[in-house]
Amino acid sequence: MNDDLSLTFAALADPTRRAILARLAQGEATVNELAEPFALKLPTVSKHLKVLQKAGLISQGRKAQWRPCRLEPERLKEVADWVEQYRRMWEERFGQLDEYLRDLQENEEQHGRE
Repeated sequence: MNDDLSLTFAALADPTRRAILARLAQGEATVNELAEPFALKLPTVSKHLKVLQKAGLISQGRKAQWRPCRLEPERLKEVADWVEQYRRMWEERFGQLDEYLRDLQENEEQHGRE
């Protein structure tokens, strides 16, 4: 597996980090703003932000003394593209399974009448 993709999935594995990403999807936010909904201390939130930043999912800018965080959607698109490959395969296989089950059901109905 691609290293960047591994970092991204590892970052997305944590529900707090996913919640932070959901908040950033609404727009930039400071560390304090991101910490508000959680019962976490700022250093803990900062650690989550570092993981997200290392995975390329967020970046931090600089506005005077503030360092607002923002979502970097390109990395999420890479994840979506990777998952899409498998979605097509799953749909094809589920289609084959549906066809197989219909055939079984038809055979069972035919044999049940005999």
